[in-house]
Amino acid sequence: MQPTRDMAGFAEQVCAFLRAHPAFLAENPELYRVLLPPARVHGADLADHMAAMLAAQRAHAQAMQDEADRVLAAGRAQAGAWARVQEAVLALIESRFPIDCIATEFPRLLAVDAANLCAEAPILAARRLSLGSIATLFGARSVVFEASEAWAQCLHGEASGLAQHQVLIRIPGHDALLALAARDAALLDPAQGQACWLFLARAVAAAVSR
Repeated sequence: MQPTRDMAGFAEQVCAFLRAHPAFLAENPELYRVLLPPARVHGADLADHMAAMLAAQRAHAQAMQDEADRVLAAGRAQAGAWARVQEAVLALIESRFPIDCIATEFPRLLAVDAANLCAEAPILAARRLSLGSIATLFGARSVVFEASEAWAQCLHGEASGLAQHQVLIRIPGHDALLALAARDAALLDPAQGQACWLFLARAVAAAVSR
């Protein structure tokens, strides 16, 4: 089928544009992925374009592989977090003293460096928070993956130096939170999601209420 006059005119405009802007393709290498390579290589210029097209395709393939690896890693981390949370919940159910279980058993079971229950209202053995602390830290959220260093001493006491990475979980039905601290960012990675921490918070709320 013969190209229409409009298409022919458009092709001339494209050619004119590329001649006027010889660096355009080099500055937009993603276009090489949608271009067809020349059937035969004639000279250095076409060879350079072929190399650029291959490089663009390889870069795209690597980016896709990196994204797949990231998703798989996040999935494994999430599965690991759920397994640890389940062990912590079982320990909480079996314990007669839930606050002691949180402080002494949770770090080992959750693979973190410190775990504390902190509360505005008096809860035996819980770390005390000033009134309004929960609202300040959480706002409308239930899980916070970052907290300023100014809060570390209040939430973790002597273990505040280990709180390089934190997750704070609001305890439903109580003016309280569960504070976890770790030196390893992977242990409290937000990519693991919030579901496992919300489940743990419900278990803590039930244990504290009984």
